[in-house]
Amino acid sequence: MSNDLVSFGETMIRLSAPDTQRLEQATSMDLHVGGSESNVAVAVKRLGLDTAFVTRLTNNPLGRMVANKIREHGVDVSGIEWTNEDRVGKYFLEFGANPRPSSVIYDRANSAISNVQKGTINWESTFSEARLFHTSGITPALSKSAEAVTEEAMKAAKSAGLKVSVDLNYRSKLWSQAKAKKCMTGLMDYTDILVTTEEDTERVFDIAGESYEEVAKKLAREFDFEVVAITLRDNISMWRNDWTAIAYEDGKIYDDMTYELELVDRVGGGDSFTAGFLYGYLTGDAQKGVKYGNATSAIKQTNPGDMNWCTHEEVESLAEGGGRVRINR
Repeated sequence: MSNDLVSFGETMIRLSAPDTQRLEQATSMDLHVGGSESNVAVAVKRLGLDTAFVTRLTNNPLGRMVANKIREHGVDVSGIEWTNEDRVGKYFLEFGANPRPSSVIYDRANSAISNVQKGTINWESTFSEARLFHTSGITPALSKSAEAVTEEAMKAAKSAGLKVSVDLNYRSKLWSQAKAKKCMTGLMDYTDILVTTEEDTERVFDIAGESYEEVAKKLAREFDFEVVAITLRDNISMWRNDWTAIAYEDGKIYDDMTYELELVDRVGGGDSFTAGFLYGYLTGDAQKGVKYGNATSAIKQTNPGDMNWCTHEEVESLAEGGGRVRINR
């Protein structure tokens, strides 16, 4: 595949109770498709680079829905492994309101991707002419076989000369901190770019510091990363957040403005930062990565669903300070 970015992971059907209803009281559900790595592939494609998404899906209407929704944005899905077995994972989302937090219930056990096996995906062909491989800490948490294939993919990407990007993305409902530390520490040997939060860094690697900058420096020293990006979210209230990020590369910190967000849907906000950062980094440098990552994430969090419906023009405008216009006429 000739693509700038290839990502690998699970995409699920998302069912959410309308507005701020509790799941128990809902009589209908809003349906979206989303997953960390496919969210990244979609947003990077919408920003202007060619992307591909690799996963394993059940060949039924739900599996085809997932593939079609990702393809709709122009992402190459020809590398998907199809099976007549297993199932498509789902998750149920309940939006909160102060003081009740939003909550998620996963229904993803024995999903098709959790039963992926080494040797079944042609990584050599997948990475042909690609520039960067991206995955997250969610994928190896799904099962031992998914962990093995994640490592297989990362090794193959490095052998093919690709940069490797990982979003740490710790999920306590998928594995313990001890298991995450053991697995992710090993996978960092193949990682060039790490995207994380201060909280996930401490949970998974037991690395903390007096500031975000110090945490980024410690990570870079510990694992010899090319660049580390850390997202910073301040929860003012359930539907108002401050959002920004930093990156650390070659001894220098890169930062950006803080966005005051009026949230519509925060799910996928971190994935959109990763997408914008990788786009900016591949087409420029770490500073452009931080600016585009922040702007891409800010826009995502104003629309429903996991995927980002941004355009390059609006991300560029926002990144350059054009976010004060109330109506584009």
